[in-house]
Amino acid sequence: MFSGEAPIFQQLADKIADDIVAGVYPEETAVPSATDFAAFHRMNPATASKGVNLLVELGALYKQRGIGMFVATGARELLRRTRRDDFRTRYLRPLLEEARVLGIDSDELHHLISEEERGQQ
Repeated sequence: MFSGEAPIFQQLADKIADDIVAGVYPEETAVPSATDFAAFHRMNPATASKGVNLLVELGALYKQRGIGMFVATGARELLRRTRRDDFRTRYLRPLLEEARVLGIDSDELHHLISEEERGQQ
């Protein structure tokens, strides 16, 4: 399941975040433990813990001692906001810079995006 350039713990954190955003894990519900994730994905428990802890540090998950790991209130919006910021940095800024280099103004860029959207429907 995990492949690519990102470290496995980051890929696990991204997968859990995807599931939170998609509503698989609603806010204030339990999520599997790092040990459960490790067993399910056949990975080192320390790697799974590192991935889960990324989301704890972000504030999307919280631990209740002796009970388990839970999705924090507001986690879905937090993750969406974080992704929007990442989208801007990783995709939008480079797109705008390339458009500037090519002499594509905002009206033409908007037109190109609209054409792409219509082509994908």
